[in-house]
Amino acid sequence: MTVEFAPSGECLPLPWDAGGLPAKESTSLELFSGGGGLAEAMHAVGFRHLLVNEYDRRACETLRLNRAVDLDDVDGDPERHKGAWPIVEGDVHKVSFERWAGRVDVVAGGVPCQPWSLGGVHRGYEDPRNLWPEFARAVRETHPRAFLAENVRGLLRPSFADYWRYTLRCLRMPYLEKHEGEDWSDHNSRLEKEGKARSFNPAERYSVSVHPVNAADYGVPQVRQRVFTIGVRADLGVEFEWRPPTHSESALLRAQATGEYWEGHGLKPRPSVRQSSGEGDPELAPWRTLRDAIEGLPEPLGHKKEYPGWIHHFGWDGAREYPGHTPNHLDLPAKTVKAGVHGVPGGETVLRRDDGTIRYMTVREVARVMTFPDDWHLAGPRGEQMRQLGNAVPVDLGKIAANAVAKALRSSLRVT
Repeated sequence: MTVEFAPSGECLPLPWDAGGLPAKESTSLELFSGGGGLAEAMHAVGFRHLLVNEYDRRACETLRLNRAVDLDDVDGDPERHKGAWPIVEGDVHKVSFERWAGRVDVVAGGVPCQPWSLGGVHRGYEDPRNLWPEFARAVRETHPRAFLAENVRGLLRPSFADYWRYTLRCLRMPYLEKHEGEDWSDHNSRLEKEGKARSFNPAERYSVSVHPVNAADYGVPQVRQRVFTIGVRADLGVEFEWRPPTHSESALLRAQATGEYWEGHGLKPRPSVRQSSGEGDPELAPWRTLRDAIEGLPEPLGHKKEYPGWIHHFGWDGAREYPGHTPNHLDLPAKTVKAGVHGVPGGETVLRRDDGTIRYMTVREVARVMTFPDDWHLAGPRGEQMRQLGNAVPVDLGKIAANAVAKALRSSLRVT
């Protein structure tokens, strides 16, 4: 199908299937793509990327190993590269998004978390890696129907509250630009004043909502506290609703207490991992555990020995346990995967076997915890692969967000 344009040049709504998911022609623009977690989620739901942008060289190699092709190559031979992700490698500040104006349904991205993360120096808006202004610029220049951004929960800390409120105003009113040399607090004052105006163009404003989530509550085998910021263009007249949790800790502990969990894994009944009732609705599905995640993967052969038939599944020597650096328990969700390598504080990439011994998790096992498909290739040495995984959006959590946006937009798009 070819994209239709209104007389004004605005892209007309693209078709959606009867189930409410976007058809392949529904479009997205993906920023800060990293190792591809959110991009893969959007792709899996049915959005067609018009652009993916990433600065890191290794991450770009990963994207090309999977679905990405340089934008110039796609433009030069669109039929040959049909379905590929057009990639522009480089600094987002130097990318103009105006060529995609009126053609994008959703702008999405896992905005770099280092300025806000507890694991970083949390310099906030003073950190040069604060790329929320660039995300807002992409929204302003492309005029999408919606946007979707992911970040760490630390973004909501009280010490960042003033700047975060300012960022949300920028996203609600992206067309009121910050002047060159203008302090963000002065820009914030202008945004506050504009926000109180009785008359405004709803096509230039977004209804924005913020959703803190734990990935484990949505079937990801990992405790990962994150926040999604969703915006829907105000003129569309639709409301966004975040999907409620589908999994719970209490359901997992109950399944372990009754023996259902152990039976499902072919194990003899044993005491529950935690002697409590747990949190969440016990009638939901049980939290998925590390054992669930790596089920079917063979035990790694040894140090740097790739297991035949698998990619990135090789052992790594030197795992240790000491105070503050404890292994993952097989029968709980994994700890938060961080952008580190072996030896990262907390033992996030170490597991304890059933016999009590410990070992490092393989890259493939960590990819399973991040819900990447088993055929997803990661570029670089082991440390680089682990870093990319730690920075990524879990694919299955990204699908939850992408589907929620799809549902919100369905009523505003006509089927042709």
